[in-house]
Amino acid sequence: MLNRRQVLELLGIGVGAVVGQALLTGCAVDPVTGKQEIVLLSEADEIALDRKQSPYQFSTDYGQVQDQRLNRYINRVGLEIARRSHRPQMPYSFRAVNAAYINAYAFPGGSIAATRGILVELESEAELAALLGHEIGHVNARHTAEQSTKGMLANLLVAGATVATSAAGYGNAANLVQSLGGLSAGALLAHYSRDNEREADGLGMEYMTRAGYTPEGMVGLMEVLQKNGRKQPGAIELMFATHPMSRERLQFARQQSQSTYARFLSGARNRERYMDQTANLRKIQPAIRAIQQAGRALAQKQYQKADSLLARALQTAPDDYTALVMRAKCRIAMQDTGQARRLALKSIQVYPAEAQGHLVTAMADFIDKKYGPAQAQFNRYDTILPGNPEITFFKGRCLEGMRRRNQAAQEYYRYLQQVRSGNNARYAYNRLKTWGYIR
Repeated sequence: MLNRRQVLELLGIGVGAVVGQALLTGCAVDPVTGKQEIVLLSEADEIALDRKQSPYQFSTDYGQVQDQRLNRYINRVGLEIARRSHRPQMPYSFRAVNAAYINAYAFPGGSIAATRGILVELESEAELAALLGHEIGHVNARHTAEQSTKGMLANLLVAGATVATSAAGYGNAANLVQSLGGLSAGALLAHYSRDNEREADGLGMEYMTRAGYTPEGMVGLMEVLQKNGRKQPGAIELMFATHPMSRERLQFARQQSQSTYARFLSGARNRERYMDQTANLRKIQPAIRAIQQAGRALAQKQYQKADSLLARALQTAPDDYTALVMRAKCRIAMQDTGQARRLALKSIQVYPAEAQGHLVTAMADFIDKKYGPAQAQFNRYDTILPGNPEITFFKGRCLEGMRRRNQAAQEYYRYLQQVRSGNNARYAYNRLKTWGYIR
């Protein structure tokens, strides 16, 4: 069992953030039940963890969608529900992300996302309200804080900085693609228990009906998840891993809608408005489905199959950022760095403010020993998504490749201040020792 200081250090939240608190471990009032509970994370800690981790997860999911009308709509619906929750003071924000797999998730400070994959499966604003209400329920019930208290931080202890790359070494290009993000999409997501899910379902229905929606939206959401779990289990695999699903949840939603929340059955469904707001996504639904299938093929190292599926997606949506980046990764795995670079550069043209296109371009250049261009792209990535120690390591490798030893040594030293194990750490240490910077 970790104590609170260790938890905060592992999460990258300085103990200074809690200066002034009398105890490192203490009691707090559960915002939902009103009862005293022992927790390791304060509300300030939850917000700090959110701000540290969520940008990496959003980038792993290929960034926020560029359809600002859609994002404003989702944020508006989410905020209307959140202000009727038990923790309306939290800094909530809601967005759609470009990932094609079916999921939605919340970070403990209230940063909430829904993937394109799930948005095209929903059929009404009431179902969207149920989805967002459920995620708001996790924030309100402080399920991440509960997990940390029980010593069950699991993947949340994975440093956010290592999502995009890994310290596993880069000698094999076929392994490289699995280190570039996207295939470990759930690395930073909380994995809830069935009890957590039941509580979030109940809270979600409470909040959405307070906001004027019919509880049938929650029933519809559960039916969508059940249907897709049977029809395309691979596309919903991560959601079922992070949000355990069962027929009991569907039955509970039906029972609650007909009893506790029966008086709200005439509430808003807003199907036409939802269809209008998601029309652009629905136009490219075949591309989203192809990207889902390609993701499974990539995870199984079926690169030719994945490449073909992504080519099909790009025929439907030629400027789809996710398809471009994923195909670039696939081409790296197929040892075709030239095509990988072309695809990645196009992805940067499509979405210059998102980090992954720059990272894939940098890695293609690095593999081809084009150290100057690689260094420039690593710098750009670091500007967009700062704090990744592996980028520091590769900056050192580029500088070493350009025979700028002193600058390379500085980057390796910075890297070793953050990472002490793994192949890249050993490489950096050995270079510093060989060059005489370490005795």
